[in-house]
Amino acid sequence: MEQTKIALLGLGLMGSGMAGRLLDAGYPLSIWNRTPEKTKPFVDRGAKVAKSPRQAVAGAEVIISMLADVLVCRDMWLGRGEALQGAAPGAILVESSTVTVEWVHELDRAAKEHGCELVDAPVTGSKPQAQSGQLLFLAGGSTAAVEKITPLLKAMGRDVVHVGPVGSGARLKLINNFLSGSQVAALAEALSLIERSGLDTQKALGVLTEGAPG
Repeated sequence: MEQTKIALLGLGLMGSGMAGRLLDAGYPLSIWNRTPEKTKPFVDRGAKVAKSPRQAVAGAEVIISMLADVLVCRDMWLGRGEALQGAAPGAILVESSTVTVEWVHELDRAAKEHGCELVDAPVTGSKPQAQSGQLLFLAGGSTAAVEKITPLLKAMGRDVVHVGPVGSGARLKLINNFLSGSQVAALAEALSLIERSGLDTQKALGVLTEGAPG
């Protein structure tokens, strides 16, 4: 797998860390980002910088997308970026962006028509985990495709969990985010109660974080 040609589309907080890990592992890497300046740190490390998504994916066996949202992803894959149009038949597309299940299925249909296979593999973790290779990939797709890309995903993360068919990764990621958001809201309410009741905030938080809520 170390000789597998990879294209990585998107060098934001997550994509930049992922690119670094792939280069550390010795993978031939082509990169594209909407803001070209962000590609500069990776040039000296051997990455090939493309002027467009279509140019980046040319000849790539695995194409990874890590972008902001569905609108950006659709424009990159199916719109002005022409990434899918430039992908070689047989390539495995990896949608790691946090997107809707509906978009994943739309991209899956388009990928199949083009002769490619899609794995939706969003991640848990943030910038520090991306930089240190400690992301957790939630993969949805065929067993064969997930197994084929597992070595390169593990170059960027601590593990890969195959959670089901295409769309399963995106669904579980959204459930994960829902739970995280609920916890943030609950913590905000708890802090408000602590402050209004006159309790010592630091002591109260210590009790909460060291107990079951922690």
